[in-house]
This record gives sequence, structure tokens and C-alpha cells, in this order.
Amino acid sequence: QVQLVESGGGLVQPGGSLRLSCTTSKSISSFVTMGWYRQAPGKERELVARITHGGNINYLDSVKGRFTISRDNRKNTLYLQMNSLKPDDTAVYYCNGALIVEEEIRGYWGRGTQVSVSS
Repeated sequence: QVQLVESGGGLVQPGGSLRLSCTTSKSISSFVTMGWYRQAPGKERELVARITHGGNINYLDSVKGRFTISRDNRKNTLYLQMNSLKPDDTAVYYCNGALIVEEEIRGYWGRGTQVSVSS
């Protein structure tokens, strides 16, 4: 069974930084893509950042230049470095990984970690 476990959320003041981590139970290099999503109260879940197996990266426009996605294959861990945080970044952040299982792409989710940006 594939498990993704997020950590690193918390309460931070505007302008502050946090680093989220997502540790996987399966070799991170086996995932087709891995990404971070977020969901704020009353809003739909949205893609924040994604990295493909080949290293291609894309970001939500509103986080470009502030957030950085990265991975450590040796530690089977995905990261999201978040700088210059704004109140609008407040949300539950979820880690997602996509695997090819029996010739189909299957997505897996962590349980989420709360990020709150407030003074």
C-alpha cells in the first residue's frame, strides 16, 4: 500500500517561511509525477506545484517566485519551500503522487497539513 505523509505545516506571520515535507512509502523515483495541492475553506482543491519524473516543474501563478518544489530521492521525500507567505496561502496542503499501476495512472494522497498565515 502506498502511503504519503506530510509534515511541516503550522502558523506563520505574513512574510514568513515554511517548508513542507512529504515522505513516501514507495521509492519516489517510481512516481510519474508528484505534487502539492491546497484547499482553503469553501474553495476547491488546487494544484500548487508539480514535478514530473523527468524533472519538469510547474507552479500555480500566484506562488511563482515564492514557492519551490524539490525532491530527495535518497530520502523518498518531496518538499515545498514556501517563502513570503501571504494570508491567501492559508489552506490545508496535500501531497499527491501518481503511479502507473497495471497500465493505469493511479493517484495517491496524503492526509494533509494545515498552513495558516496570520498576524
